[in-house]
Amino acid sequence: MFFGLLVILILVLFLPFSVKLIEKNLEVFLFFMGLLAAVVGGVFNSQLFVRASVDPIKITLAVLIAGLLFKWFHAPLQKLIVGMSRKIPFRLFIGLVVIFLGLISSVITAIIAALVLVLIVTSLRLERGSAIRFVVIACFSIGLGAALTPIGEPLSTIAISKLNEGFFFLIGLIGPQIFASFFIFGLLATFVVEPPKRKKESFQKESNSETYEEIFVRSLKIYFFVMGLTLLGSGFEPMINRYFIGLDPLLLYWLNMISAILDNATLAAAEISPAMDHFTIQSILLGLMISGGMLIPGNIPNIIAAGKLDITSKEWAKFGVPVGLCVMLGYFLIIYSM
Repeated sequence: MFFGLLVILILVLFLPFSVKLIEKNLEVFLFFMGLLAAVVGGVFNSQLFVRASVDPIKITLAVLIAGLLFKWFHAPLQKLIVGMSRKIPFRLFIGLVVIFLGLISSVITAIIAALVLVLIVTSLRLERGSAIRFVVIACFSIGLGAALTPIGEPLSTIAISKLNEGFFFLIGLIGPQIFASFFIFGLLATFVVEPPKRKKESFQKESNSETYEEIFVRSLKIYFFVMGLTLLGSGFEPMINRYFIGLDPLLLYWLNMISAILDNATLAAAEISPAMDHFTIQSILLGLMISGGMLIPGNIPNIIAAGKLDITSKEWAKFGVPVGLCVMLGYFLIIYSM
């Protein structure tokens, strides 16, 4: 069993990063890998399949409804953004946007928050360097904020499901650290994002509204993505209980920097166990979420924003890696040394 699960884990962690076909069909790949892990782990039964089928419903509906609302109110939202940016001092506006997107992402989902971010960037016509810094910082904020509720992003959905906890559990567990990060990222944005300059290269293409087909397909993909992660997490639970429970939480915190190149929801499904204490779970989640903002593959909002705005991996890493390392070190020194 151990060898079989180890092979599945290696395939899940590295094939999406190295094979383009799997990267483009990640949801289907993870569904079948999750099914295989549950069978190999000896935990697959009708009860697990029903739970895996039910768990994704809330986040799928949230993504669908938020996507439809975003489409219907796309034009007035763009006018509102431009109007507010002209009435509020630029640097204050940028800082407030980062804070607001972090706060609201747990309600409208990380996906829709990332689409709103793209709309803001294209509406403001920022110089490219400033726009990239703004997007990276905002995606850190969105990625952290979306994890506060099980409808915000797959990582939180999986965590709540595996721990069998209530809707507000993660707010109580990591809420104070996350809320503090919004203001840290908001303040940082006010210093590093410059007002738009017409003569500089900028993101001037319009943010076109999505089609209904794109909205429904994305919602369906999220459903199978979370279903696959639920099966994957259950399949790996015996191995986690045997080999991960005794590890130092601070070691897990730093080991989870691998989330910078691998989707953090996948890692959460493989690592988290209800047998762990709250401090260990907190360490795992914070390590995954913070480092997930360092590189494009680390988190859903990164992938969406970078794809829509044609931001390269090199451009993202140049700013995202130093920021992520500083935040991780800061949280380590402040929280874990107490």
